[in-house]
Amino acid sequence: MRQRSAIRNGLEYGAALLVLKSLERAPIAVAHGLARVYANLLDLALPRLRRVAYRNLSFALPELDAARRKKTVDGVFRSVARLLVTVAKFPAIRRENLAQWIRCEGGEHFEQARREGRGVLFATAHLGNWELSAYAHALLAAPMNVVVRPLDNPQIDAMVEQRRGRSGNRMIFKKDFARSILKALGANEAVGILVDQNSSPDAGLFVDFFGVKACAGTGFAKLAAHSGATVIPGFALWSEAERRYVLRFYPPVEMTGDTERDTQAVQSKLEEVIREYPDQWLWIHRRWKTRPAGEPELY
Repeated sequence: MRQRSAIRNGLEYGAALLVLKSLERAPIAVAHGLARVYANLLDLALPRLRRVAYRNLSFALPELDAARRKKTVDGVFRSVARLLVTVAKFPAIRRENLAQWIRCEGGEHFEQARREGRGVLFATAHLGNWELSAYAHALLAAPMNVVVRPLDNPQIDAMVEQRRGRSGNRMIFKKDFARSILKALGANEAVGILVDQNSSPDAGLFVDFFGVKACAGTGFAKLAAHSGATVIPGFALWSEAERRYVLRFYPPVEMTGDTERDTQAVQSKLEEVIREYPDQWLWIHRRWKTRPAGEPELY
């Protein structure tokens, strides 16, 4: 990987700090308006993001007409804006005011899994507000472990990790994730893993995702099989009617020990939820980048 220059890192960090601090200090209504401006600037500055989203929708949800595709992609950038506001406001989000931001549904699934004593694997995704879901869980129930990939810019990475840990959560970095995850699960703790990312063929296998073959990492299913942990899909989904998020835990996904079958089961559940909230998933990333041998690239 090419070495990043200190000047580039510094400029990016300065811009990120400006965005976060401006949103953190602004009144909430102003912050939401400002975040939409920032998200629109991102859309304008990186037009490839919208192109990728339209390409994804063309084969994942071909039934959508042009107007509905545009509405969905516009919704993705609004969702990003809401996420920016909450991350910026983390220092002000505490147990006593958490209900203004989010409420929980399906908490009984987590409590039952914790009583079973084998740990909990949360299958989550870049859907809704994945940052708030983990942050809020620590305040609602107990601190959890979150598997993260360090950001390319180390200064921004340090700033983001500091905010992520304010509610007591512990970060697990991918370079040593298997041992750390198994240790946490052995202590009957919860671990959150993003399961919607493109994988390389050596670390994944092809499953059906929106009717198109997608390479999904097999590590999640293997960890579930090895540990016996309960697998619970969980997402912080925006409710327009309530003007806040709902942290929704779904019933556990049954794991069989068959890696391919279990990976497909997790991806199928994720697809089901995305179909219900299509404008809250990050369609702007190249989820179907890795192709089966002999198939042409999609992007």
